[in-house]
Amino acid sequence: MAKTTARGNVEDDVGNGLVRYPKEAEARYREAGYWSGRTLPAELMSAAATHADRTALITPEGSWTYHDLFTASQRFAAGLLESTGLRPGDAVMFQMGNVAETVVSYLGCLLAGIRPVCTLPQHGVREIRVLAEHIGARGLITQADFGHGRLPDIARTLRADAVIQDIVVARGPADGLGAGYEDLLASGASASPATLPYRTGDPRQIAAFQLSGGTTGLPKIAPRLHEEYTYNSRAWAETLDWRPGTVILYPLPIMHNAGISVALQPALLSGATLVLAPSADIGTLLDLIEAHRPEALPLVPPALAIRLLEHPRSTSSDLSSLKDFIVGGQKLAEEVAGRLRDVLGITVRQKFGMAEGMFFVTPAHAAEEVRHHTVGEPLSPADEIRILRPGENTEVAPGEIGELCVRGPYTIRGYYRAEQHNAHAFTSDGFYRTGDLARRHTVAGSACYSIEGRIKDVINRGVEKIHAEEVEELILRHPDVSNAALVAMPDKVLGEKACVYLVLEPGATPPTVRTLGEFLLSKGLAKYKLPERVEVLPALPLSNVGKISKKALREDIEDKLGRESGTSG
Repeated sequence: MAKTTARGNVEDDVGNGLVRYPKEAEARYREAGYWSGRTLPAELMSAAATHADRTALITPEGSWTYHDLFTASQRFAAGLLESTGLRPGDAVMFQMGNVAETVVSYLGCLLAGIRPVCTLPQHGVREIRVLAEHIGARGLITQADFGHGRLPDIARTLRADAVIQDIVVARGPADGLGAGYEDLLASGASASPATLPYRTGDPRQIAAFQLSGGTTGLPKIAPRLHEEYTYNSRAWAETLDWRPGTVILYPLPIMHNAGISVALQPALLSGATLVLAPSADIGTLLDLIEAHRPEALPLVPPALAIRLLEHPRSTSSDLSSLKDFIVGGQKLAEEVAGRLRDVLGITVRQKFGMAEGMFFVTPAHAAEEVRHHTVGEPLSPADEIRILRPGENTEVAPGEIGELCVRGPYTIRGYYRAEQHNAHAFTSDGFYRTGDLARRHTVAGSACYSIEGRIKDVINRGVEKIHAEEVEELILRHPDVSNAALVAMPDKVLGEKACVYLVLEPGATPPTVRTLGEFLLSKGLAKYKLPERVEVLPALPLSNVGKISKKALREDIEDKLGRESGTSG
């Protein structure tokens, strides 16, 4: 059964596992103007009042002015508090796609003082359960018509198991499952905005929860606080020079840290217009580009860039409005960047960011040496960077590769309810150990950074991260498997895919990709995390300290793929 959250009290947040910024840092960030002393929803409402008649949001189903969008969000907030058991300080899970109802629900939660947990519709019962229990979430907002309509069944299971108490159903009948989205809007229509909790909220509190890491054992949850999350979004908008009239196109899941902090919040805080694509289908994106003439695509996975290059309509489409085509998620190949420039006339910038906070982006007018080979510089002048020897507190020499460690006015100081993990994930003076390998470069007298790999056991499948330990834990429940190791294998489109090496029980029939996938889906694993290749060994190779040598396995699969493609040796 889910834990009960403390409701709306900073001291209770700390008691529940929030790691606060040191008071000295809080004072310094406010004095410098990075932190405003206001809550995130207060800042958003102020922007809405300033830009009331401008277009805030466009979806294939229509458009909303700032006035209309925030009126609906206020009604949703009031209805949520009036018609459910949810109260300020509670946490609410999301299983919603890229629809206007998702935006209204997210903003409405903020206005109600309720904390969104940015989960995805692709998550299964297992992921939602583990995360809800860890955070102590009481509610779930679900989209009835997403995909093949499986999400209400997930919600029904979670409620039957007493994991979730309050459910809101959008874009379909509630059927006794919980409150209907439209009913909440109706019930909140007569409420006064002056009564909404955001007006008296404490900016030191948690605004939203973002996910970082797998859901095996102890999840890694990044609690984003009002002031720092507002600054994160505002600094991004200022760096990209977003202003009233700027049009931003966003095709990736909006209920994700990237969607919230590089698209939704910065767009709304700057008076810009967000065009929310229902998916990353290239034909749909080309239609939206030609219809709405966006200036920015603020996060393009390399796989999406490749698909754009390969689409037969791309060369005949007018892409001239795109001034900022920002690639992130993994390192972009020089060849792909060159083709985007030469074939489609697109100038590429690169970004690197994390749910924990820190963002890097290449300057708009930087030379190709910087834009094609680095992720640029940190977002804020107050961001602090160290490149340390992995596992140590010693900085590497200039130009050497080491672990990227970061601290600043929008980087968390600790995961939620994770005291033991925090002891290893942060230095004693608050630098977050990212687990990513990086190198500092000096170009024309300025520092910029490149990401050279990672220490963490994570597979980057496009923009999705697959945490090997989570998948391995479930594979080991298979009755025919005695040992398993999941590793990354190269893929020219997605960057990496997952390959699993298995040791079987005596006499067992080797599972196939299909049968193993069916087993893992039955355990509630999300489809994108399934292994896409299965290799069977009599024993897994060990390192010189007796641990499974994933380095040897990665080399093995790379060699196999090379020989199969005729490029090995």
